[in-house]
Amino acid sequence: MKTILFQGDSITDCCRARDAAANTPGHLGYGYVNLISSELLGTKPEEMYRCINKGISGNRVVDLYARWKIDALNFSPDVISILIGVNDVWHEVGNQNGVEADRFEQVYRMLLEWTKKVLPEVKLLIMEPFALISDVVDEAFMADVKVRAGIAEKLAAEFGAVYLPLQNMLNEATKLAPNSYWLADGVHPSPAGNKLIADAWLKAAADLL
Repeated sequence: MKTILFQGDSITDCCRARDAAANTPGHLGYGYVNLISSELLGTKPEEMYRCINKGISGNRVVDLYARWKIDALNFSPDVISILIGVNDVWHEVGNQNGVEADRFEQVYRMLLEWTKKVLPEVKLLIMEPFALISDVVDEAFMADVKVRAGIAEKLAAEFGAVYLPLQNMLNEATKLAPNSYWLADGVHPSPAGNKLIADAWLKAAADLL
């Protein structure tokens, strides 16, 4: 049995039921985690994957770090997938409680160092934070998300993680349909956006599974 742990914010959370068991629809939410898990469980039953969604809506990297032991390390996962960064920007816009870029890098690095110390054999997949222009996402917001994405890519290389770029994929998708078709409010994926992300994840993670 392989345990795959998904961590992040509302994009990962996607209305999951907090008290539901691993691999159940309620536990997995209705976003990209559900799509990935359904594909793995349905096509590779012999692997007996245990898919765990521990994303929490509104989380920044500092929130992730604060709950990392109970919501990540204690599961001893074989694979950890992380998507974090957009709230570190968004919370600054909304209530001046964001996480500036240098602290974002510092805490993210601490989280990864801790992970590798406790779980030296764990495989990591770091997803690029993303956004699209909308009523609530402007060019300055996009620029700040891009900075966090650069940090995520840098840390992925530093810690030997698979890095999953998503921004360019979404940019290309907007040539086929409007921004809101993929990300309903410029941040949260629609069903179509979740499908794109899930397909990209499965391709990127092939060698980890």
